[in-house]
Amino acid sequence: MTLLFVPPSVVATDAYHHSRAASQNEASAKFAKGQLLDALNGSSDVQRILLKAAAGAGKSFLLRGLVSDAIAQPQCLRVAVTAFQNRQLWPLAASLGDELGKASVYLWASKRVFPDVPEWVKSSATVVDSVKSIPQDVPVVLTTTHMFGMARRHVANHFGSAFHGDHRFDVLFVDEAWQLPHHLFDKITYTAPIHVGVGDVGQLPPLEIAENPWRGDPGFNPYRAWPTAYEGDDARTWATELPAVWRPTGEQLGLWRAFYPEWDSLNCVAAPGDRAIELGNLSGLAKSVWESVATGIPTLLEVDGLPDAEAADVDVPLVEFVEGLLDELFTAGFTLSEQVYNADGTPSGKTNVDRPGSDPDNPLVAILATRNQAVEDAADAVARLSITHGLTESDMVASTVDSWQGQTNGITIAIHPLTGASELDEFNSAFGRLAVTCTRATHGLLMVSRPGLDKLLQQAPARPGTPFGEPGNRHLPRQTHQRILAAFARGAVTVTHTPQAGLDTCHE
Repeated sequence: MTLLFVPPSVVATDAYHHSRAASQNEASAKFAKGQLLDALNGSSDVQRILLKAAAGAGKSFLLRGLVSDAIAQPQCLRVAVTAFQNRQLWPLAASLGDELGKASVYLWASKRVFPDVPEWVKSSATVVDSVKSIPQDVPVVLTTTHMFGMARRHVANHFGSAFHGDHRFDVLFVDEAWQLPHHLFDKITYTAPIHVGVGDVGQLPPLEIAENPWRGDPGFNPYRAWPTAYEGDDARTWATELPAVWRPTGEQLGLWRAFYPEWDSLNCVAAPGDRAIELGNLSGLAKSVWESVATGIPTLLEVDGLPDAEAADVDVPLVEFVEGLLDELFTAGFTLSEQVYNADGTPSGKTNVDRPGSDPDNPLVAILATRNQAVEDAADAVARLSITHGLTESDMVASTVDSWQGQTNGITIAIHPLTGASELDEFNSAFGRLAVTCTRATHGLLMVSRPGLDKLLQQAPARPGTPFGEPGNRHLPRQTHQRILAAFARGAVTVTHTPQAGLDTCHE
């Protein structure tokens, strides 16, 4: 059978690509560098620099540049780089070590985590499990916010004063800043007088904003992301946006913009056609679905006729349906190709091609779901497919959306958080959870759901949008969902029979 997908009603037709897009981030980076150097040399009173990024904006590249700029100044003896999670620091430590030299970059891991630090990190940066193993004159020290908060006395006793007063570091760089709650940030502000936060404003909040444990001012929540306390009219805070993204296909930009509608502009380095999914010999429903995904346009498929699910978001029949599609994809074979860009966004003329078994840097396929039980079902499907097709974790993985935050993959297959729901709630309508789901893929996105998304959003009661001004644009949750769905190519299929041999006995 041939399944027709309705094109999205929201398409980015006015976008810049290649160097015109990349130059926008470069301009923001130059302004940020100026603010940082002025703060270091005392000609500015700015204490906080906030760089707001969309998912896949290349913020880590920018952060590395600012670290290099800072330690090159005579008014900066030592900088600290931190993040909420260990794995967020690993690629940063490796890239900084490659750029500045292994002896200049120390990653301080806990004794528990030290054995888990990958060898590729240890080969580029110096990795230690004790603050006493860090030379006092080393210019760059990386560790988690938990380590800096817990070991304040040890940090103060081990390191001498930095250039600026009694602080032990001159600048504190916080990666994924909007993931760090304010109460944890308060514990590490002692490190340096200047704080630079870089991160995706649309990611998952530290804790659910609606659950405010604070018993004082009802408008204050210490569990909110720390940069939100300084945005607006704070005279000692300078903030800007990175208006270009590197991760998505040019065809996905309409979806990216749907998550950041309040931004003045958002463009994409990859132009339409710069990336491709080449498919093997497919037929029937699988051919229609994967050809839609291969266009690069986000694809939503609503599936009817399946056996009842255990719960709205624990849906074994839907996972098995996805497993069938993936089985046909890996049986037919496929490749992911992409244009390689120079640092300024211009095409280099080179092309990278990955396929199952090629051991790519990022997984070719990731299956994402919101609940642990749903991911366990997906992991079982991945295990079966891995045995059948000889796959590794470089070929396909399954993960919760929360755990996959900050990661990148080629093709995302995601179960829509509203599938089977009877109402909108704090969990299934979390802006950040849907944003993370939709912004991991470099080549293609397939979202699957039970039917009824439009009906749910039309009938759902209105809910408050952004009572505490947390990051991301929510408006009313149903309006947010509708805006995002408008960026998908959409199809619907009714399953009448799903034999193991295939999925061709379906109809629209």
